[in-house]
Amino acid sequence: MKPYGNQLPLKKKDSYKNQKISQKISTQNIKLLHQITDTINISFLVLIFILFFLSFDSQRKWSNTYKTLSKTRAMNNNLIEYISKTEEFYISELDSLKTYRKTKPEDLTYLNKILEKNESFFKKNFRSLIEGFNDSKYQIGY
Repeated sequence: MKPYGNQLPLKKKDSYKNQKISQKISTQNIKLLHQITDTINISFLVLIFILFFLSFDSQRKWSNTYKTLSKTRAMNNNLIEYISKTEEFYISELDSLKTYRKTKPEDLTYLNKILEKNESFFKKNFRSLIEGFNDSKYQIGY
């Protein structure tokens, strides 16, 4: 088929115009796509920073809670140790009650009271002085 008259060059001109128009449209579309992806990237960055600071704050709160729980656990361990020592003492006291028995008057042994020698203060001190000289406790000189 042969081209009919001036149709072939017109088609070329039209196709060239169409290509320019399509290039304009495609560049506008590309610019629009770039703006959309830039907006999405910025929103992702903002979201990441917000979540980072939220997680940092929650980590700080968890650290404080863990420190408080550790102190409470240490206090409970001390309390449990104190309670176990108290229970051990009371159990030993209860066991010792079983080993002791009540006394009766027949079980008691009565001793005669030993009379103490009543010495005067002067005699007691004079005697210790004499004993000190005899033992060379009080020496004269060096």
